[in-house]
Amino acid sequence: MNILFLCNKPPYPAREGGPIAMNMLIEGLVEQGHSVKVLTVSSYKYPFDPSEIPVDYLESTLIEAVEVDLHVRPLPAFLNLFTRKSYHVERFINKSFRKRLIRILSEQEFDIVQLETVFMAPYIPDIRKHSRAKIVLRAHNIEHLIWKRIHDNTRWVPKKAYLRHLWKTLKNFELSTLSRVDGIAAITKKDANFFRQYAGTVPVIDVSFGVDLSAFPWPHHADAEPNSLFHIGSMDWIPNQEGIRWFLEEVWPIVNRERPILKLYLAGRNMPSWLLNGFWPNVAVVGEVPDARQFMLSKEVMVVPLLAGSGIRIKIIEAMANGKAVVTTPVGAEGIEYTNGENLLVAEEAENFAQAILRCYSEPNLIHKLGLNARNLVEKEHNRHKLITELISFYQHLLGLL
Repeated sequence: MNILFLCNKPPYPAREGGPIAMNMLIEGLVEQGHSVKVLTVSSYKYPFDPSEIPVDYLESTLIEAVEVDLHVRPLPAFLNLFTRKSYHVERFINKSFRKRLIRILSEQEFDIVQLETVFMAPYIPDIRKHSRAKIVLRAHNIEHLIWKRIHDNTRWVPKKAYLRHLWKTLKNFELSTLSRVDGIAAITKKDANFFRQYAGTVPVIDVSFGVDLSAFPWPHHADAEPNSLFHIGSMDWIPNQEGIRWFLEEVWPIVNRERPILKLYLAGRNMPSWLLNGFWPNVAVVGEVPDARQFMLSKEVMVVPLLAGSGIRIKIIEAMANGKAVVTTPVGAEGIEYTNGENLLVAEEAENFAQAILRCYSEPNLIHKLGLNARNLVEKEHNRHKLITELISFYQHLLGLL
């Protein structure tokens, strides 16, 4: 099959959740002998740099990028309040991107055009006009739900009012998109069930995030620093910032008081100034690390204090593939077929979250048990080859080949 990926950010280098999830499908499809072409948005926040990309990846994906100005500008953002359009989506509409897309569709026939996130949906009319390909929406999240949760957690009234406009208009666009595509590939069963309520007769499948298990050798023999906790994630993503702020203010004081020997390491790109300039006892702000896997292996327990978000947390799956014990919230655990206390520790309130962390150090072998069971779960539910095979069957069904 010939498959065109339209990406809202470069899938390579894959340093965070979205690109990692995109790349999992791209490389998996190429690995199984399919022809893949990638057209991606390049922006100030996520620039496309060919020098960072291996030659074989460039050749196998024929990746092209178009620069799109995604800066949030005060005047357009304010004027958007008086429209029913989603400001999130409007920023991705770009004449140069549309022109490049039409050229690609005119030069090559595709069986599938895959929209990586709903933010690529404004180009559906162009695809319909210039191609007979089936259009698949790859939904990494229920996007409006992320912003609704941010809205719900916001107290300042003016900001809350603006966030309400953002999530409401995004919801309207997101739900209207579902019936305009030929298929929907959600990243979790929960998201898939939600989309089925609004997609009418459009087929919906859940294809979770999968890892190439060969990239996560098991068992590993790395020695983790004793009494070490860690968090890793892109810190320019608002839910990550909100979660870490809550953790440092509400959870960490309890943990530090009960077990002052524990140390927390915070890693990830684009650390905000309030974190870089702040001080909390036994907390090290590491910033971006050169090798996420080696960083994970060097620490004992991962914490993911997520209060908002949707979809699946890629870094949790990677940590579980590395045999790491993970403590997270119900939001952080969404999309994972976990058993609390067996392969994941899930807690909601600050006191319960703190006690879950402390439990890791009070129960003999709990860290080891959680890590081993987590690895087994990933091998069963998040095997890339198995998931790619399911996606290919979905494509074939849409094309009438099955």
